[in-house]
Amino acid sequence: MRRVFWTGVGVGLGATAGILVAKRLRRTREALTPSGIAGALAGAMSGLTDAVRDFTAEVRAGMAEREAELTDGLFGDPYPDEPLVERP
Repeated sequence: MRRVFWTGVGVGLGATAGILVAKRLRRTREALTPSGIAGALAGAMSGLTDAVRDFTAEVRAGMAEREAELTDGLFGDPYPDEPLVERP
């Protein structure tokens, strides 16, 4: 009876491992097709575009802040009662 039990467990584990390997191979095969590669590149380019857009916005904000500091340092604040208006 023990032999039957352990044989069944072995068969079950082997079948599970075989299914998992087959799924992994199918995913890898699909990822290496032209459409899979194009999808991966599109996702990567989208992320890169977002990163560049964020970086550009941060640089512009820093430039505006520095410009305000330099203007204030050179000429003083011409309108001390009005808040600084940031350009878009």
